[in-house]
Amino acid sequence: MDDTQRLELPVRGMDCAECASTVKNAVARLPGVSEVNVLLAAERADVTFNAALVDEIAIRRAVRAAGYELADAPAESGTSPLATQAARMTRWGMTLFAGVAGVVVLIVVLGEWLGLLEAAQAAVPWPLALAVVLAGGLPVFRQVVVDLTQRRISSHFLMSLGVLAALAVGEFATAAIVVLFMRVGDFIERFTMTQARTAVRDLHELAPEQAVVLVDGVEQPTPIEAVKPGNVVVVRPGERVPVDGRVVSGRSSIDQAAITGESMPVGVGVGGRVYAASFALDGALQVETERVGRDTTFGRMIRLIEEAEANQAPVQRFADRFTAYYVPVVGSVALLTWLLGGAILPAVAVLVVACSCSIALATPVAVLASTGAAARRGVLIKGGRYLEALSRATVVLLDKTGTLTLGRPALTDALPSNGLGEDDLLRLAASAEYLSAHPLARAVRRAAAERGLLPQVPDDFEQVIGQGVRARCDGREVWVGKPDWVAAQASLHELPSLARWQQDGKTPLLVASRGEVLGALAVADTLREEVPAAIEALRALGIEHIELLTGDHEGVAQAVAGRLGVPYRAGMLPEEKIGAVRALQAKGKRVVMIGDGINDGPALAQADVGIAIGHVGAELAMEAADITLLREDWTLVPEVFRLARRTMRVVRGNLIFTAIYNVLGIGLAAVGILPPTLAAAAQSIPDLGVMANSSRLLRQRPS
Repeated sequence: MDDTQRLELPVRGMDCAECASTVKNAVARLPGVSEVNVLLAAERADVTFNAALVDEIAIRRAVRAAGYELADAPAESGTSPLATQAARMTRWGMTLFAGVAGVVVLIVVLGEWLGLLEAAQAAVPWPLALAVVLAGGLPVFRQVVVDLTQRRISSHFLMSLGVLAALAVGEFATAAIVVLFMRVGDFIERFTMTQARTAVRDLHELAPEQAVVLVDGVEQPTPIEAVKPGNVVVVRPGERVPVDGRVVSGRSSIDQAAITGESMPVGVGVGGRVYAASFALDGALQVETERVGRDTTFGRMIRLIEEAEANQAPVQRFADRFTAYYVPVVGSVALLTWLLGGAILPAVAVLVVACSCSIALATPVAVLASTGAAARRGVLIKGGRYLEALSRATVVLLDKTGTLTLGRPALTDALPSNGLGEDDLLRLAASAEYLSAHPLARAVRRAAAERGLLPQVPDDFEQVIGQGVRARCDGREVWVGKPDWVAAQASLHELPSLARWQQDGKTPLLVASRGEVLGALAVADTLREEVPAAIEALRALGIEHIELLTGDHEGVAQAVAGRLGVPYRAGMLPEEKIGAVRALQAKGKRVVMIGDGINDGPALAQADVGIAIGHVGAELAMEAADITLLREDWTLVPEVFRLARRTMRVVRGNLIFTAIYNVLGIGLAAVGILPPTLAAAAQSIPDLGVMANSSRLLRQRPS
């Protein structure tokens, strides 16, 4: 019996990568826990565990023991209402304390430079200074102790050590001022992380919380979590659609900007699909519910954005490793400063000026801002690792149908044989293609519907990826697909029109049954008008090689590739596309595969970055690709490349700035130029720099 379970815990109080690492390590130590992902942006821990070895209560206790709160934690034995109230009052007190400390900042800095602070410090009674140290520093000191019990040394350990050192030599006023700035620094870190979460929080606020459900003709306001698939909900003009579903009554213009980033409304009527968080502009709708809450397209969007943090960029993993060594190195420098200089205050200044949190925040804050801004434009990016890989890409491979073309091909010709009529041929082909999601299958079904032909649901169905379909219709086996594949199943009489169709850029399909070819169909698709300009933009960005990989025949591939000015490979099966990707990767190339996510999922997964040009509601595309464009708009493709490069420039800028700043700060503190009070004030500046630099990504606009 499999006792594996997954738990999502909302964790409060995490303000930097160190916090997330502390929670992760605390939970990962428990027996039975197999995987822990702590998502700083979502303020959540996702835990996979064996329920036979550990329970949810133990996991919750581990998070609390690490010094963090659980937003939805149930009451447990040992947690009294008085303790809860005391914790709440402490949080308010610390917030007020941070506010007062902020007012003191300017006075302290100016006083230090003007030489007035030394006299002021001497006039401060030591009991008052000690009270300030204990009141302001107690939460930090408590967390340091918790970290030490878990064999972790955090950046707060350095500052706490500096405070203790100042107290030990009687510098009570200095210790108090350091604590004040320590609390200000914590506030700035919290503010920085809150700003980075802005885009995700804005998306959450668009999620509907209530729906109007139609029950026996009566409208009933219902919390969204109580709405079930099959319920009919009412949406009036000016309201957000609360669910994913199909329209059963009414007509309206729908603004889908929350999902696709497209400002132009889409008209929907009976039979059309609408999506949660979209906006009804005019006309009332009755919608039959298909998905609710987290299962909607909008809910999956938010979940993918939140979970993107787990896919760390290599540069972020480097920063995390660097932080682990940074604290011991700073401690060693402070010790050497004391031993060589003989004075304790420069060593204290070294301890308090060092800011490892800004190094840890340099990458995740930028990635959060970037992925959030992209999501508002209908682009889902699954993590920083894909942004970094995309920024270094040198090769782009392209699928054709549904990617370069509109994905809405139309039937242009029908050529029956063996005495079969056109309508009979088309009806049989539509029946065989009834369960296929391929764009060519949709074209066949659409043509049959336009002629009033009613296809039958096949008794048996098999889709052979890259070839066609086999189905049992009217009691007989039917094949529809590529000429070579179908011809292997039946006797092919000469059909001279096939060559002419291919020369015209059309895709031929053969229909066969009982060992005989019954006829041929020709389907043509239209190249997206913005594709040529987008390809030129990719070339301008320095992409070395752009190539078309398609399962279509030579004539169609040549026609499309000729318009784009790119080389091509025709008649490729999915496994051959994977081979092409691997061959380029073996040469050291960073490969981006762009497809529609339907029949090229394996190639998307093999590439360094897979980009799916899907459409809203395309679940397969969202799962298969690393980056999904929910709007079928090729102008977004070069924009995503630009965004990736801009993000990595911001990350590198953050890292270089914090590295230089910390080295200079430690050096100035070690030689006595930067006193402890100014060092404490200075340690918060890198956080502000990281936030200011990264926030530029929130204002990402099309070039």
